[in-house]
Amino acid sequence: MIGGLGATELIIILIIVIVIFGGKRLPELGRGIGEAMKNFKKSVSHDEIDVSPPRDKVEEKKVEEKKEENDEGKTV
Repeated sequence: MIGGLGATELIIILIIVIVIFGGKRLPELGRGIGEAMKNFKKSVSHDEIDVSPPRDKVEEKKVEEKKEENDEGKTV
C-alpha cells in the first residue's frame, strides 16, 4: 500500500487517467513530469538553474524570423 491506497484503488486511478488523457498522450505526460522532477531536484541541490534555451537555437530562430520577414516583403 502506498499512502493508504491499495492495488484496486491504484488500478482504478490508472484506468481513469488513461481514459482522460488517452494512450498516446501518456508518454508525453510522463516525460513532462519527469523533466519537472529533474529540474526541481537540480534547483534544490544547486543555487541557480538555467531555463533559457541554448543560444544556438535562439540565434537560429532570429535568423529564420528575419528570412520570413524578407520573404514577405518580396511577395508584397
